[in-house]
Amino acid sequence: MNIIDRMAAAILQKQNPTAVGLDTRVEYLPEGFFKPGADFQKSAGEAIFDFNRALIDIVCDIVPAVKVQVAFYEMYGTEGMLAFKRTLDYAKQAGLITIADVKRGDIGSTAQAYANAFLSGTPAGDKTLPAFDADFMTINPYLGTDGIKPFTDACSQNDKGIFVLVKTSNPSGGEFQDLVANGIPMYEHVGRMTEKWGEGLIGASGYSAVGAVVGATYPEQGESLRKLLPHTFFLIPGYGAQGGTAEGIAKSFDNKGGGAIVNASRSIMCAYKKQPGVRFDAAAKNEALRMKDDLLSALGGRIG
Repeated sequence: MNIIDRMAAAILQKQNPTAVGLDTRVEYLPEGFFKPGADFQKSAGEAIFDFNRALIDIVCDIVPAVKVQVAFYEMYGTEGMLAFKRTLDYAKQAGLITIADVKRGDIGSTAQAYANAFLSGTPAGDKTLPAFDADFMTINPYLGTDGIKPFTDACSQNDKGIFVLVKTSNPSGGEFQDLVANGIPMYEHVGRMTEKWGEGLIGASGYSAVGAVVGATYPEQGESLRKLLPHTFFLIPGYGAQGGTAEGIAKSFDNKGGGAIVNASRSIMCAYKKQPGVRFDAAAKNEALRMKDDLLSALGGRIG
């Protein structure tokens, strides 16, 4: 059972196609949770990890995965990156699938170094040492096949996965992604290449470890990509705070309610702001369960 099969199995077992996005920053923490010390970055990193750990503890029995966005950790320097690593490691220990949302993309030895950092580990004599050990990472495909191959090689050799940016959820994504070339929009070209890049990594589930990022805010495009890419698993951002709805997202799933996982970040992390008197972690669980029910309802009540 490869990594995408384990993702599909976890979704089926928990009847929940959602990932909790830990795009954590100190402004999102409950009042009094963050107490800056003499070293602001150290205090921030420690508070962010403590917050993430509490959320992981309370949702790990109901969600299959977490997505950790590196930018929110990089901005706190080395202490933030330590919190990033500790969050990935803790989520994995809790039995969750981990997605490092890093959107890396380059060529040659640089792409290989990124793959080493997040997927395969850094060579160290006769062994490799993990830097930021994730199950999946997100990839920018703009540099083409030779920028993707180091990542797909790392997936093949280390039972890891990637999600390629195909149709993103932001409003201006169409400035490039919707441009028409040879009669079809650019995002379809990228989607077709993503399907091709994943041909050798298809698991028993019928899906490849090379997946696609397909935004919830473009349901018609998601529907067309689902038909076009039968072996490509979708990571769907944009639900909740960005405006994506369960009814629209359902079009990006296959006819059994599989083939995709939906991410929500702020709506879960900051749920306590809309639930007065409820602890931040309990509020996050309430919202995660509400999201699960919303998606299952749109998918016909059950996955599989």
